[in-house]
Amino acid sequence: MDDRWHWDWIDRNSDIVWQSFQQQLDLTFRAVIIGILISIPLAVIVRGSRAARSIVVGIASVFYTIPSLAALTLLGPFTGYISRLTVDIVLVSYTLVILLRNIITGLEEVPADVRESARGMGLSKAQMLLRVEIPLALPSIMAGIRIATVTTIGLATLASLVAQGGLGFLIIYEGFQRQILSAAIVGSALAVGLAIVSDGVLVVIQKLLTPWARRRVLT
Repeated sequence: MDDRWHWDWIDRNSDIVWQSFQQQLDLTFRAVIIGILISIPLAVIVRGSRAARSIVVGIASVFYTIPSLAALTLLGPFTGYISRLTVDIVLVSYTLVILLRNIITGLEEVPADVRESARGMGLSKAQMLLRVEIPLALPSIMAGIRIATVTTIGLATLASLVAQGGLGFLIIYEGFQRQILSAAIVGSALAVGLAIVSDGVLVVIQKLLTPWARRRVLT
């Protein structure tokens, strides 16, 4: 049992720290990317129907309300208790309600006169979606991606409970179970740092993708 901080612990365990950090990155961004790929088509399909929108967002909200540990346990018999698929399903499901709401909101906030102008220019529905609606909805979409990313970074630490690594290995197993303070501090600090840096990077990406939004604020 070692409940004291040791600087040399990082040097002696650098391989484990780096591996856990890489696993955390993989778990997080894999879930967010899959969530985006699912959410955008769903949002486009249901945005025109209040009933369909309510059903899809409602189902996603139910998944979001299930405690993460309970979700891992309930999925275990079907996807394997020690399974990457189990973790992926849980993490992706938590991103859906955040992404769906923001994407739908962004698309619905596109001004009607802008849509009419696009139709007047002869744009098809697909062209209008890709060239007009999604670009104008980007601020809302990116806000959803930022929230989903930061949330997933926190949830991904639980992956260690089903032997899928991540920074939770340092925090939960090395830190709490083996009572190695250095491991818990390093794992927690890296998780917080990853969340802050990821959010900052996404803010920069949003500004690069939506230069008109900056000009509108300045004027």
